[in-house]
Amino acid sequence: MPGGPAGVSLRGRLLLLVMLAVLLPAVLIGVRFFIERGQRIDAAIGDLSIRAADLAVTLDEKILGTVQLLYGLARAGDLDTTDRPACSAFLADVLEEHPQYTGILTIRPDGSLFCDSIQTGRELDLRDRKYFQQATSRSDGTGLQPVFGRLTGTAVMQVARAARDAADSVRFVLLASLNLEKFVSDRSQEGLEILLVDLDGTVMAWSPMAIRGELRGTSIKGQPLHDFMTQGAEGGSGEVIGIDGSRQIWAVDASAAMRNAGLRVLVGASREALVAPADERLIEDMTILALIAALLFLGVWLQAEIGIRRQVTRIVAMAQHLGAGQRGARIPPPYPDDELGALMRVLNSTAESLERQSDDIKELNERVLQTQKMQAIGHLTGGVAHDFNNMLTVILACGEDIADRAGTDAGLRERAALVIAAAERGAGLTRSLLAFARRQPLEPQSIDVNQRIQQMEPLLRRTCGERIEIFFALGADVAPALVDPGQMETAILNLVINARDAMPSGGRLAVETGNTYLDGVFVGGNEDVPAGDYVMIAIGDSGSGMPPEVLAKAFEPFFTTKDVGKGTGLGLSMVYGFVKQSGGHINIYSEVGHGTTVRLYLPRAWATATGAGEAERVIPVGAGEAVLAVEDDDLVRSYVENELRALGYAVTTARDGAEALEILRGEQPFDLLFTDVMMPGGISGQDLARQAVQMRPGLRVLLTSGYTETTVMERDAHAGPYGLLSKPYHREELAAKLRAALQGGR
Repeated sequence: MPGGPAGVSLRGRLLLLVMLAVLLPAVLIGVRFFIERGQRIDAAIGDLSIRAADLAVTLDEKILGTVQLLYGLARAGDLDTTDRPACSAFLADVLEEHPQYTGILTIRPDGSLFCDSIQTGRELDLRDRKYFQQATSRSDGTGLQPVFGRLTGTAVMQVARAARDAADSVRFVLLASLNLEKFVSDRSQEGLEILLVDLDGTVMAWSPMAIRGELRGTSIKGQPLHDFMTQGAEGGSGEVIGIDGSRQIWAVDASAAMRNAGLRVLVGASREALVAPADERLIEDMTILALIAALLFLGVWLQAEIGIRRQVTRIVAMAQHLGAGQRGARIPPPYPDDELGALMRVLNSTAESLERQSDDIKELNERVLQTQKMQAIGHLTGGVAHDFNNMLTVILACGEDIADRAGTDAGLRERAALVIAAAERGAGLTRSLLAFARRQPLEPQSIDVNQRIQQMEPLLRRTCGERIEIFFALGADVAPALVDPGQMETAILNLVINARDAMPSGGRLAVETGNTYLDGVFVGGNEDVPAGDYVMIAIGDSGSGMPPEVLAKAFEPFFTTKDVGKGTGLGLSMVYGFVKQSGGHINIYSEVGHGTTVRLYLPRAWATATGAGEAERVIPVGAGEAVLAVEDDDLVRSYVENELRALGYAVTTARDGAEALEILRGEQPFDLLFTDVMMPGGISGQDLARQAVQMRPGLRVLLTSGYTETTVMERDAHAGPYGLLSKPYHREELAAKLRAALQGGR
């Protein structure tokens, strides 16, 4: 069988394709291998850093606990004695209760040993010891020094505390030897190494003891590990060549507490052990891939020989006969049940082939026609829905107007409700037509605050723990709030966490909601808070409270009273920003020793009242602001003009963008441009808005359209940050959007 242009047979090409097909997963396996290795190393570095920091914190707590123990012993009357054996016996009893120490002793002010828990009766001069000098000279009366015990040879942290009399003279110095080797051994873990080194590079303790114990007391100066430790003055992690020449991952903690104690805490692991699972997986995957490749090669070779080469030879022979003019040449059966068999049948029946091609072309034409039809329907749907929303806007407005004028006429009110319901149902249908593959961007929503808090209750209780008793006093008939629900829940959670942290020993936490009105007296002291109705959420605790100087800085970013590493100082700042951006207010009341209460005043969401027993609707109205309303639909334009005038605005109308621009070139002042998006004449609502703002920089803009917001913004990728009121809309929605736009929102 003749080869191709490069002299490679079809069978050879198929085998080459198999090789390429196997090469791709091999490359992917290799890439995944290196990525997994890197991820394991990165994860190990992060884990080791956390472990090093945790060990340092734990050791620091042990040291602080020792200082407290020595403080308690210094106040005990058992040590105020000249009876040395009795003093030693007392310390021996204390040591038996605290096995973490190798010994406890007292030192006279002149530096001589008085009594010790081991009861050796020895005489020692300890004046030259660093811990003794620190304890007798420091204002806090404590001294720390990592050393090896004289009698036991065990690595210990000598913790000394001076006991002083009323005249501030040293009565004696208490010394406890914290067993560092036991500390490390108790926290050892398979696959991890824990190393305690003093600032001179001397190994104090190194686990696992069975492997590294012999290095105790040796120096690692000059070793890469020591260089890594000293370079990380503020702590760090990375890959280091170990003392045995192997590659290891180490993390060092260089916190101030450990530096003051004269120690460095390091945690490490073998790099080989960390990446071993990835290496094993690579071997397994490559073995499986090699087996699959061998089976593929065998199968392809057999298929190429039996299923392809022999059949192609029959086709070539038939083609040669046809080329020689033998029109009656046919490929005799049997025909394979695959593409080659189909090709043989095509060659045997040219007419059938031409007919099938004709059918295929016809089907293709039908598909193209169907595609064009769907595109036309899509454009038609958009246009119809847009125009239909214009009509629904007028219908909905008329229905609301009839409902307002119905008074006590129940029949008329019922008919008006049917009109409104039908209009809203029509609006739902048009939204379904326009938004079938679109999602609305996140915006503030009208939400039930009580319902949201009830849904959060299990989370809040888990956050506070069992030591804090939580009470929920959710007000009745609390109005909906116009806020972002996710941001509101985050704010509540932040406030509860702050309250929990203010009650480390437990306490009481109350969550309260209700409706409130901020009057002119309150607003007078808060210029950025408009008077009106708000939804109030209060979080109160019985914690320590805040003094005035702390309360004054509570909302400042990065200000925190928590310990280092236990707070970012951004919690209240984030809550403050959320409330202010939502158009609300936040207030903190706190008394030292009595607790703190944070109140959030969230903007109320104004919605149509339903039911005879509900409160009367309150619609935000204008104060004579000048509005230029642009709408090409005559009915909608007339409705908008009447509604705006009824809401207290001075209205000028235009039927398209060109007329609106001509008006804006005049001298008449305007506060707001309220324009439809889709208008004839070549100037869209977005184009008009941009030109209007350029002509009048302080002009506010509110867009309206029968399309969804996502559709409108996608039609113009350069649309500015303008608010959008989707048609059809209620009177309350129109009023609220107008006020929001005039106040600088969307």
